[in-house]
Amino acid sequence: MTLTSNTEKCKKLLSTYRSQIIKTEAENEAALAIVQELIHRELSFEEDELLQLLIILIENFEREYYQLDEPINSQSMLLFLLEQSEKTREDLEVFLGSKTLLDKILNGQHKITPEQAQKLGDFFHVEPSLFTETSTLPN
Repeated sequence: MTLTSNTEKCKKLLSTYRSQIIKTEAENEAALAIVQELIHRELSFEEDELLQLLIILIENFEREYYQLDEPINSQSMLLFLLEQSEKTREDLEVFLGSKTLLDKILNGQHKITPEQAQKLGDFFHVEPSLFTETSTLPN
């Protein structure tokens, strides 16, 4: 089954949250506040799509603004989402079932498997592909 978005809901969300290319630190802070708001609740399909878009826009701005040329890695994405959510490291340890596993992932000693990426996507209400090592953002 393929999920499709409701065009009217998308238009309303985009106009409410004014998702656009981020050009200033103030716009970035506003987008981060929206991500923080969205990440704390059960999302509709359209809200989830908006969240994904905002994360990409924020990462793109921060890569350029802070001149980060390295590709996005699963550890930085995991830390970013954890920081932006009200969830704690302990919540994530319980969800993954192992403090050791989480430590190894965050230390770069363990690559996130597709199954773990799916679990992390469910935990943060984002696409699992954000946790793959090949994740990159468009320039």
